[in-house]
Amino acid sequence: MAGLYINQHVLNNLFYILVTVFAFSFIYDHSPAIQRKPLYNRTLLCACLALASVLCMRFPIYIDPTCIHDFRQIPFLLGTLYGGGIVGAVFFAVLMLARTILYGFQSLTFVVYAIMFVVAAAASPLFRRLPRSGKLFASLWLTFLIAILTTFVAVIIADFSVTKPYIVYFIIMPPFVMMFAVYLMETLHEAQLARAELMKMEKMEIVSQLAASISHEIRNPLTVVKGFIQLLQTEPLPREAKERYIRIALEEVERAEGIIHDYLTFAKPAPKETEPIDVAVELRKVLQMIAPMAHMHSVDLSSSLEHGIVIGNVQYFQQCFLNLLKNSIEAMPNGGTLRVTVENQETSVVITVSDNGIGMTKEQVRRFGEPYFSTKEKGTGLGAMVAVKIIEQMGGTWKVESTVQKGTTLTITLPARQLRLLSSQQSANS
Repeated sequence: MAGLYINQHVLNNLFYILVTVFAFSFIYDHSPAIQRKPLYNRTLLCACLALASVLCMRFPIYIDPTCIHDFRQIPFLLGTLYGGGIVGAVFFAVLMLARTILYGFQSLTFVVYAIMFVVAAAASPLFRRLPRSGKLFASLWLTFLIAILTTFVAVIIADFSVTKPYIVYFIIMPPFVMMFAVYLMETLHEAQLARAELMKMEKMEIVSQLAASISHEIRNPLTVVKGFIQLLQTEPLPREAKERYIRIALEEVERAEGIIHDYLTFAKPAPKETEPIDVAVELRKVLQMIAPMAHMHSVDLSSSLEHGIVIGNVQYFQQCFLNLLKNSIEAMPNGGTLRVTVENQETSVVITVSDNGIGMTKEQVRRFGEPYFSTKEKGTGLGAMVAVKIIEQMGGTWKVESTVQKGTTLTITLPARQLRLLSSQQSANS
């Protein structure tokens, strides 16, 4: 007997309901406009669940001379309870229209679903305020009581014959199917809220990390400046001491200014002024800028630069690679070799920066470019963070390979633009 009632048609009706519930959740989750506007949300809810009801009617569980059995009432009750009276009214009209087109109009069906609509619409405000457990309990008993009520009305006004299939498919099964559908709706909704809260927490964590990093790094030079200004205000000092104090104070102010500049570069939007950049030309300039620092750290510079054109902002491009080369040099406290290569692959320009310094662990590689993360004892991570953002703004990708105590290789791939290089540039840099 169980096999007679739990058949393929029952599973098909369940499938229609579950698929439309998942479809509603998926579209809602990926549509900010629907999330912001309740009207769009209710329209989507009504459209998805109405489709489920129509499919349940079109492919019913069981048909006898007096009644067509299916689970159309489940999406109808879901839509009315979650969407309110307006959604329920639209849903009711769609349901009656579809019933008339498919099987003809029947006054008993109209009365039964009108009662369902009135009860569900009246219960909707209270239902939506209930916690998850309360909604599960309410959906089970509300569906069961509505089934009993409508059956009682049908017997009185139409001398309706209550058969075993009717009891199973209209009274016993629907409350449990309804409870499962509500459980699914609530679970999907809670997952969406949890994901949104997690994203919010991640953003707040980044902001707090940046704030802590900036305040910490700026406080140090300001403390130095304050101390030397206080010394200058004390008893008369020799001229040489005054000049030394002023020089140190200015250096600390420039250091604070550099930290603020890195932060603003990361925070502000991508520059609108872009132009073709000859990667080889600009990297030669960067290598010339970084050469004194490399010499101070006993680091040899080696380069093999092919000409290649990318689109971006020249100033930001230079800053990006100044940050990366500076990090590589600082990763070789005992000296070493820093090698920069450029390979033109027609559709892309591949830039490789490699050193034989202290290297990074797998965890450090994974966190490369994160704010407030640095392998240096007094580093802020802003330099790598700014460089990564500039690369991404130019439409490029980056990859880090590193081995502890052996060195690090950073491979940057930028989209190339096919332009004829000016002959004057080629002759000047050949």
